[in-house]
Amino acid sequence: MNTRRKPELRIVGTAPQTSGTNQRRRQSEILDAAAKVFAQRGYYGASTQDIADILGIKQASLYYYFPSKEIALERVCMKGVEGFFEAATEVAAQKTTASQKIRGLVQAHLAPLLDRADFVRTFLNERHYLPPASRKKVGRLSRAYEKVIEKVLSEGVKSGEFRKDADPRLMTLAMLGMCKSVAQWLGKDDVYQVPEVAEEYAHILLGGISKRSD
Repeated sequence: MNTRRKPELRIVGTAPQTSGTNQRRRQSEILDAAAKVFAQRGYYGASTQDIADILGIKQASLYYYFPSKEIALERVCMKGVEGFFEAATEVAAQKTTASQKIRGLVQAHLAPLLDRADFVRTFLNERHYLPPASRKKVGRLSRAYEKVIEKVLSEGVKSGEFRKDADPRLMTLAMLGMCKSVAQWLGKDDVYQVPEVAEEYAHILLGGISKRSD
């Protein structure tokens, strides 16, 4: 039996009479609260009442800003993924070595955990609940992002900086898998910080693919 909770129904109302600046700020606060709830409880484990409780407002007030829980998830996920491709493209275009680019790519990938960790976690764990159009958009962004990383690794292999037998596609997946895992545990204690994790992960990755001197 499928016991998962269904997305809550849309409620239509009249938007509160506030200035554009105040409304945008309130919308941002609600989005932050939604990201926190989704990250902690998952999409189907969360409710709009949970989001309202964090903000100390009535549940119905949420629908002035987000017509449904599904739309809230969509906006949280899109904020969670935004900027990854652009940051990677910028790093890949730098006039430097492939190793330095890999370090930059790992740092750029983990940097969003500093200021929007709940958004990133929600994207990683709940994006399969997105509507089809949004899933396709995210899929295109993900594939383009992977190609940027794979190209840098391929350049390193061709130049002799990385091992000739290193598989760029496999290394891309390994790098993304390592970085994805950080979002699951980072912040649960104060032992590790993003910059040192990024540096250590890049060191581990490069240690496995760099050409060894005889």
